[in-house]
Amino acid sequence: MASSKVYRQYLNIWVLLMVLTILTVGAAQFDFGGLNVPIALIIASIKAGVVALYFMHLRHEDNMTWVFVIFPLFLLALFIGFSAGDVFTRLLN
Repeated sequence: MASSKVYRQYLNIWVLLMVLTILTVGAAQFDFGGLNVPIALIIASIKAGVVALYFMHLRHEDNMTWVFVIFPLFLLALFIGFSAGDVFTRLLN
């Protein structure tokens, strides 16, 4: 009984990942100007989050593990933010 629930959950995750993949391919067909990269990154981040939560079993981990997951993501966002700020200030000059 429980295994059919697990199979259904993994099937739903697979369907979600396929829909997001189709959305990625569909978004690549249109020119959104400067929003092309942010749209692709948002879709890829959602897919990576789903994979991490379900296939890497982060959903069931304790708080300390979440600290080790969130902190590198925070540092990545910080580095990207500093880099983007530097690029944008150079473009303005």
